Amino acid sequence: MPSAARSTPAHPDSGALAVAATGLRKSYGDKSVLDGIDLTIPTGSVFALLGPNGAGKTTAVKILSTLIRADGGEARVAGHDLTRAPQSVRAAIGVTGQFSAVDGLITGEENMLLMADLHHLGKTEGRQVTAELLERFDLTDAARKPASTYSGGMKRRLDIAMTLVGDPRIIFLDEPTTGLDPRSRHNMWQIIRQLVTTGVTVFLTTQYLEEADQLADRIAVLNNGKIAAEGTAEQLKRLIPGGHIRLRFTDPAAYRAAATALREVTRDDEALALHLPSDGSQRELRSLLDWLDSVGIEADELTVHTPDLDDVFFALTSTSPTTSVPGQTRPAGHSKENAR
Repeated sequence: MPSAARSTPAHPDSGALAVAATGLRKSYGDKSVLDGIDLTIPTGSVFALLGPNGAGKTTAVKILSTLIRADGGEARVAGHDLTRAPQSVRAAIGVTGQFSAVDGLITGEENMLLMADLHHLGKTEGRQVTAELLERFDLTDAARKPASTYSGGMKRRLDIAMTLVGDPRIIFLDEPTTGLDPRSRHNMWQIIRQLVTTGVTVFLTTQYLEEADQLADRIAVLNNGKIAAEGTAEQLKRLIPGGHIRLRFTDPAAYRAAATALREVTRDDEALALHLPSDGSQRELRSLLDWLDSVGIEADELTVHTPDLDDVFFALTSTSPTTSVPGQTRPAGHSKENAR
């Protein structure tokens, strides 16, 4: 995808928090959707809000983007008070909702020019911004075709391009890749990464856990109206037990010998595989390998499983814990399965 010709100006409050919310509450009738959530999101980062359907993710986005009012709590977005200065908040943000805002009856270029008019850009500036963003999102060739002819991925790219017409500092993306094929989803991830390099803050809601793992600097899991846990992807993974080492054998005798000698092991006699509880640390792995060598047992395959965000999500949303994770620099990631 071509790089943007349009430069993003430095903003005077670039060192401030993009979003700071305390005690946000929202109910519909007797159903509490948000029950006093706190959010702190640094400028120039990607924040992901995870949660099952109906958890309140979209409600949080609507409140922070001034589309609806909270029943309680306080929030500042781009340094502006949500209640006292909603127009200033709107001038600083862009929103891409779950459902496309693209008008399929007009062309992609016309959709962009309409958005430029809504932002009160002059005719010349509007055409310049439109051309630059269409090029940036690889839509120039399709610019004069009806948007109804676009693929799902193209419509989503046009959606985000339209959001950027106003040069927002903070972008709310509410499940932006829902319904996209894997290639289009990965293209969208690249777009999001490039946005952040320009200093934009991205508030992302998603049901794709891999998406949050790939993109987010910090993740919060929303469940039953509360933040069940928050931290980097690696911090969240360490909250959940279930890591193990898997030893697989082709020699039944070696398998039986290892199964007899090892303690706290789960057997899979059909696959000739043993599962040992493990935190996946280098020390624990070395100890196991040294022990196997000392007793003359050789496994044909060794893999290390560490909990992933799927495990975290299911553990946190099947119950109602509230777990705080202290902020710290995100450690280097490790894969779910590391084969020896």
